[in-house]
Amino acid sequence: MKKFLKFVLVVLLIIGTNIITFGFVTKNFLGAEDQEKFLKLKLVENKIKKDYLYEVKDEDLRDGELKGMVAALKDPYSEYLTEEDLKEMNQETTGSFYGIGFTVFKNENNQIEVVSPIKGTPADKAGIKPKDIVVKVNGKPFTGDEMKDAIKIIKGEKGSKVHLTIYRPSTKKTLEMDVERDEIKIETVISHKIENLGYIGIIQFNDHTDEEFKTHLDKLKKENVKGLILDLRGNPGGTVSSVVKVADMLLPEGTIVSAKDKNHKIVFEYKSDKDQYDKPIVVLINEGSASASEILSGAIKDFKRGKLVGAKSFGKGIVQTVFPFQDGTGVKLTTSEYFTPSGENIHKIGIKPDIEVKLKENVKGIGYEFLKQDTQLQKAIEVLKKEV
Repeated sequence: MKKFLKFVLVVLLIIGTNIITFGFVTKNFLGAEDQEKFLKLKLVENKIKKDYLYEVKDEDLRDGELKGMVAALKDPYSEYLTEEDLKEMNQETTGSFYGIGFTVFKNENNQIEVVSPIKGTPADKAGIKPKDIVVKVNGKPFTGDEMKDAIKIIKGEKGSKVHLTIYRPSTKKTLEMDVERDEIKIETVISHKIENLGYIGIIQFNDHTDEEFKTHLDKLKKENVKGLILDLRGNPGGTVSSVVKVADMLLPEGTIVSAKDKNHKIVFEYKSDKDQYDKPIVVLINEGSASASEILSGAIKDFKRGKLVGAKSFGKGIVQTVFPFQDGTGVKLTTSEYFTPSGENIHKIGIKPDIEVKLKENVKGIGYEFLKQDTQLQKAIEVLKKEV
C-alpha cells in the first residue's frame, strides 16, 4: 500500500512542541497585542491566588487555562490532554482498562451521548444503545462539558458497580441501570463460519486491528468460505493507519481515503494495491458505525466491492491529531476532514446502506451469537448467498 503524506503534520507537531515553552518566553519577544493578552492572563491568575476564597493548585490553574482555550473552539472532538488523559488514551488504543465498555461524546445539546457500546462488554450486556444519553452517574447529573468527570466515575475496579440514569430518545423513556465493571480487553476482531460464508466483526480499530483482521481472514480463506460478511455495527472508529491496512486487504487498486486541511491542501491520501479479497462482500453498518468504520464502509461502497446492509451510519467525517508535549501533556485537535473515494465528506450526514433493515426495539443483542433475532445479519446472509 502506498501512502502519501504532506509535511503539514510535521510542521504542526513542531509548532505544538513550541507552545509548551511559551511560559518561558519574555514579553520582549511578544508583539503588543500578544503582550496584552499574556498580561491579562497573568492578572486573572494573580487575582485568583490573592482573593479567591479557597486554595487552588498552580497546576490546576494552568490546566484550566489550556482547557478553556481549546473549549472555546466548541468542538466536541478537540481537547487539551493532561498527562493522565494522554496515558489513558494510549492505554485504550493499545492495551486494556477497567470500566463498562462504551464510547461517548459531547453532542450539540451539551449532553453525554453514546456512540456505541463495545460488543460483549458490560455496557452492551446491560442494553445500552447508540444515541442513548447518560443523564446521571451514581445519582449525580452530568453535562457534556463534564463528560471527563463522568467517565472517571464510570471507570473503576473489576466487579464493582456503577449506577447509570439513561435517557433513550427513541422511546422517550428514562432507564435506571446498575452496570458491573469489568476488564475491557482490546481484542478488536472476531470471526465465525456461517454455513459456507465467513463472518468477521470488527469492534474498533486500534494499533493491532489490521494484524488481527489478517489472522481471521486467512483462517476463513483456509476454510474455503464463499463470501464475507463484515460487521462494522457499533464500531466507533479508531486509528486511520489501521483501517486503511484492513481496506487494502479487501479492495482493488485505488484511493481508499484522502483528507484536506482548512486550506484545502491534501494532508494525507491512502491507496490500496492490486491485491484484493476476491470473494463477494456484504457490510453491516448502523448508527453506531463511526469515523474509521465509515472510512472502510464508504470505500467498499464507492469501489462497488460490496453491498451495505443495516441502518445509516453515525456521520463523523473529520480527523483528529494528537500532539504530545515534552512534559507529558498534549492537545487533540480536529485537523482535517476526510473524503471517500468518490469525493464525498460524510460529516454529520452518514452513509446510507444499500438495503435498510431495522432491528426490533427489544432485541437483546446483535452479531453471530444473536443470529436468530438479528434481522440485519439475517438479511446480510440472504444477500450474500445470492452473490456466491
